[in-house]
Amino acid sequence: MIRRPPRSTLSSSSAASDVYKRQVSTQSTGRLESFAMKLKRFLLRYYPPGIILEYEQSDELRNKSIDLLNLSAETDVELILDQIIQHEPLIKESRRSQLRKLIFSGFALSPEHDGSVAELIEKQELNEHQNFYLFKILRAHILPLTNCAFNKAGDRFITGSYDRTCKVWDTNTGEELLTLEGHKNVVYAIAFNNPYGDKIITGSFDKTCKLWDANTGELVHTLRGHQTEIVCLAFNPQSTIVATGSMDSTAKLWDVETGEELSTLLGHSAEIVSLCFDTTGEKVMTGSFDHTSKVWDVRKGQCMFTLAGHGGEISSVQFNYTGDLALTGSIDRTAKIWNVNTGECVNTLRGHTDEILDVCFNTSGSKLVTASADGSARIYNTMTGACLAILIGHEGEISKVCFNPQGTKILTASSDKTARLWDCESGECLQVMEGHTDEIFSCAFNYEGDTIITGSKDNTCRIWKC
Repeated sequence: MIRRPPRSTLSSSSAASDVYKRQVSTQSTGRLESFAMKLKRFLLRYYPPGIILEYEQSDELRNKSIDLLNLSAETDVELILDQIIQHEPLIKESRRSQLRKLIFSGFALSPEHDGSVAELIEKQELNEHQNFYLFKILRAHILPLTNCAFNKAGDRFITGSYDRTCKVWDTNTGEELLTLEGHKNVVYAIAFNNPYGDKIITGSFDKTCKLWDANTGELVHTLRGHQTEIVCLAFNPQSTIVATGSMDSTAKLWDVETGEELSTLLGHSAEIVSLCFDTTGEKVMTGSFDHTSKVWDVRKGQCMFTLAGHGGEISSVQFNYTGDLALTGSIDRTAKIWNVNTGECVNTLRGHTDEILDVCFNTSGSKLVTASADGSARIYNTMTGACLAILIGHEGEISKVCFNPQGTKILTASSDKTARLWDCESGECLQVMEGHTDEIFSCAFNYEGDTIITGSKDNTCRIWKC
């Protein structure tokens, strides 16, 4: 049994060090000092950068993460090591050399040196100066695509369509592996249960959500209960719960193992069009056409905060990685940043001249990007709310935007039939991905950031590699 204790956050700044000290001092008075802990191995997490400590306590296997959210080639690694060793009971001075190698060279995953990984710092600058080329064109469906999504490994991706199916594809060959059939209307929302990748969920206009075995294509459960179309869904990080959002103004939580409904999240007065879990899986956020977003306690199925303040329908919501901030985008042309612990708005981001259609944090949460019907995207500093760059070049609305895992590039998909790649620092357009013959409304990076998929109303999906 693996439990997730409180997260520790590190950076080379003194402010982050103070936060880390506060978190560890809280832990030190609790159960971590009550029982002997034995470190079993280190695991690297590339995006966002961090180290996972796997340890034994009271005959249970547990893990905890040390986040290195601002790690870069300029980071003072010795200062980071000092902080870890000083405040983390599992890491002793004798582990300094090994930990340094793990961060710099990735020599070993465990205290027994039982494996190797790529360099953690190098991973943050992977593919920084490479262009993408068109690898495959897939005549994916007989009707337009709705969404596309990668598994964590990036070797498979899925597409949903108006043709009522979801298809599973091999990224490396472009081969169609599975067709998931059974829905009686449009398959609109789709997702893998990352990081595991062995299950798929599909949400449909037929009011149901279906849970599938990603390896065999076997239907595991059909989740029934919504009164109208399901338009958004997500697995929790532990892959034990599915959340669905519907045009019936409710969201529902479902047990993955049994397929049973755990709770109905009641409170919105209009359609729910966006939802997401935080990194711990303890909270879920919903965005609605009633102009509000809500943060819910997953275990209790109760609303913790209503995020009210937008003057129009909500289009997109997201938590940052640490789960203390929430981001909402609205057709009122603004995005708002919220304190998840208090429910208060801490910043309103203005500048767009038309509806905001999508919002996204980078993996560390230091920056965010907004995409608008005005044909532009804007990059903001999360802490200050300052606009860092305006991405201008598309000739139509931008319906989808995302950062690459390294946080160095932004991908946009537009009704002008192109996708564009942008530099996060300068706002410069690095590449225009042309070839689709109709609007592109879905795009995604794989976990490594070296492959892109774009889905279009032209019924095709394109794979781009660098």
